[in-house]
Formats: sequence, structure tokens, C-alpha cells
Amino acid sequence: MADPGDKPKHVPALERGTLILDLVARSRAPMTLSDLARELKLARSSVHTLCHTLIGLELLVRRNDQTFQLGPHLMRWSNAFIIQSDVAIEFASIWDQETELPGATITLSVLEGREVVYIAARNSSLSHSLIEFRAGMRLPAAFTATGKSFLSHMTDFEIRRLYADGLPQPKTPNSVQDIDRLIAELREVRRSGYSCDDQQVAEGIVCFGASVLDSRNRPIAGVAVSLPVDALAHGERERVIDNVQRIATRLSHRMGADLSRTHPQATVSPLQKSEK
Repeated sequence: MADPGDKPKHVPALERGTLILDLVARSRAPMTLSDLARELKLARSSVHTLCHTLIGLELLVRRNDQTFQLGPHLMRWSNAFIIQSDVAIEFASIWDQETELPGATITLSVLEGREVVYIAARNSSLSHSLIEFRAGMRLPAAFTATGKSFLSHMTDFEIRRLYADGLPQPKTPNSVQDIDRLIAELREVRRSGYSCDDQQVAEGIVCFGASVLDSRNRPIAGVAVSLPVDALAHGERERVIDNVQRIATRLSHRMGADLSRTHPQATVSPLQKSEK
């Protein structure tokens, strides 16, 4: 039986690959395969295999003189880290001062493929018993308010291609399961400027979402406000929507978006407008 105090084991190949990337990154002169093997005190054959894999993943590039430099995939990670860190910090700085809904759960997420990944959340005691959002949590984009907000920036063709093998397994009886219905929902998001998850992720919870835009006016994150259905009193819906849109607008402004170039109610690309 393993000792509870034992540290988790690392994957040696992954550690050695990271050492190679670190060495290439800090070296002032381009390094050859022999240089890497000598500096890391590893067998040349092992370094060759690792470098071949890293090149295939675009984490390394082999130059014409057979030396190595860092690959473009690292820049994508770097950009994602900077964007996600910046937007999460800005989100944390305004979520309390901007919201007028102290009993609501407020979340920030990013899109990865067909899922949204939550990078910040402030859960309320009202909705905690129904669903607890946490950093790193993943949910199907087709069902969530922030996911629908992201997907609304895609064309109908892109949506059909993304879900060519069908929509995810439903989370509740309300989860959208028909691609035409999903597209109809997304067209409404484009028209209104906000998205809605009406008990599609968790029964008893309604979420409203809006996109956070970057300096190119493209979505980099999604903000959502979630409330139990019972807490969404008559006439409260518009106040919740106004609140989430205001938070998204403030974040977009801080991320460098030019909101004067967007539709007064919704952020829609020219191609999407032509599809309406």
C-alpha cells in the first residue's frame, strides 16, 4: 500500500522534454543535438527521439544548420496564458463592484474545442446546493450560457462542422439535443447580445452570459450570472441581463476592444449578419 506521504510520480519523458525546451530557451547560441545531449547528460539517441517528438508537436523547430529553436506552439500557449491571466485578474477586480446581484453566482470561462473551461468563479450560497462552479471545471459549450455566447460568434456552417458527430449527452431534460435548435438559439444570441442557459446544465438554475472581446473584437472569455429559478423574481430578468452585459462590456474595454465597432445590441461578424 502506498504511503500517503509519497509524492506523485512524474513522467520521465515529459520531464526530459521540458528540460530540452528550457535549455533551448535560455541558450544564447543555437544548440545542436550533440550540444543538448552533452549539456543534459543524456544519451544522444534519447535526445533525438525527444526532439523528433517536440518537432512534431511544433514545440521545437529544426533549423537548416541542424540547430534547434523554440516552435510556434509555445507562442500559442504563451498568448493564452497572458490573455487568461489578464482577463481573470480584471474579472476579479470588478466582480464585486459591478454586480448588483449579491445572491448570484458569477463565472468567467474560456472556450476549448466543444467545451468551456471555467477560470474564475464566485459561487453564491443560493445556487451552491444545485451546482458549484470551480476553476478548471469543464462543461459542454452547447449547454452553457458562456458557451452559447462563444458559439454565437461562429457561422452556422462552423457550428454544423463542430458538431458533425452530434451534440453532447444531455445534462438535463432541457439540454439542447437538436443542431437546428442550437443554431436557432445562437441566432437569437446574436440578435439580443446575450445568451441564456435555461436549466440546460443543472435543473433549477438559469444562467445569462455575454462575451468578453479582445483588441480584435473577438471573444476571449465569457461572463455568466447564474441564479436559481425560484430566485429569479418577476421583473428581475432584465436587471440580471443588464448586469452581465455591463460586466462583459467593462472587461472588453479593459482588454482593448473597440466597442464602437460592434452592433449596438450584439457583436456579430459581417458573415453572420449575412446569414440572418
